[in-house]
Amino acid sequence: MLKYDFDRVIDRRNTRSYKWDQSEKLFGDKDIMPLWVADMDFESPPAVKEALKRRLEQGIYGYSVPSEGYTQAITGWFRRRHGWDIAPEWISDSPGIVTSLSLSVELFSEPGEAVILQSPVYYPFYDVIQLNGRKVAKNPLILRNGRYEMDYAQLEELMQAGAKLLLLCSPHNPGGRVWLREELLQLGELCLRYGVTVISDEIHCDLALPGHRHIPFASLSEEIADITLTTLASTKTFNLPGLQTSFIVASNPDLKRKFDARVKALSLHMAGFLAPEAVEAAYNEGEEWLDELLTYVAANADYAADYLSRNLPEVKIMRPEATYLLWIDCRGLKLDVAGLKRLMHQEAKVAFNEGSVFGSEGEGYLRINLACPRSILAEALERFCRAAAAYTSK
Repeated sequence: MLKYDFDRVIDRRNTRSYKWDQSEKLFGDKDIMPLWVADMDFESPPAVKEALKRRLEQGIYGYSVPSEGYTQAITGWFRRRHGWDIAPEWISDSPGIVTSLSLSVELFSEPGEAVILQSPVYYPFYDVIQLNGRKVAKNPLILRNGRYEMDYAQLEELMQAGAKLLLLCSPHNPGGRVWLREELLQLGELCLRYGVTVISDEIHCDLALPGHRHIPFASLSEEIADITLTTLASTKTFNLPGLQTSFIVASNPDLKRKFDARVKALSLHMAGFLAPEAVEAAYNEGEEWLDELLTYVAANADYAADYLSRNLPEVKIMRPEATYLLWIDCRGLKLDVAGLKRLMHQEAKVAFNEGSVFGSEGEGYLRINLACPRSILAEALERFCRAAAAYTSK
């Protein structure tokens, strides 16, 4: 029996929700059911709500400074949940993960240089490389036995050709892989050999599903930590993305000094008024909520896998080891990108993420957000399978 009611349906329409209030604008129909952008349809932990209420009741919303309690909440959380001892002086705040990725590309590579990513991958990875005037160097993941693996031979070729910066997605989005220690060590050894700096996006680190354990890349060794800047946030974990808060961890003082100087130059260094209160409450008092969330999301993944296998066997799922995102292979439907969009938006009246935005390797795939009440997931899957079955029977 769960203490928290993740089955409760909360109407998010007309709340300025990026996810729920753009269906007509983005997909052409206000009645589309959105299971795309990665925020949850669950309330954040009660402790977060109470912390924000107390902060708001102060009534004066002035300039703020970081507190020691905020930093202790972060270091305590990563020690408890991940066995990673982070020194307070390694931490710097940033408005968001993508901001940190973009600043890192700007700071740790030169215009025109190649920056490595492992495709298919979270689509802003492409933006932060290309919009900073760098070249995308793809290290496509290998699909083997229903899950992604790294192609180390091709990766080494990119490094031999001169690429000096790698954007790592760990756990992987959209594939849901939790990289094993030996996989990360092999990656780290290559980066050390060729002098490659790693920007490790670990925003989904707390969302490893039961039976899996996330390994922070920088925790592998002092040598690997020295070449790594890790981007982190509580926002995916506790459903806080609208608070615009994240932080980086860098034990190498040169990496951190460069990052801090650029953040200050852009005047992004001031502490927010609300976000630190939410982060501190979440890390200190949200652990039970998170454990129950992970149980619920894992059950949603099981439900989706069973439903799709029974009702649309042409579609194959990639079992997530982490995240609340389900990556499904729809190539068996024999639809191009436009056809998949038409099937979703016009015929099924659902919005999942269309796979090509994650790179050409994602064409024919869809990403489904499982962080919603089971009834919403069930209706979305029923709509999709019914529409797909009608299509395939033509």
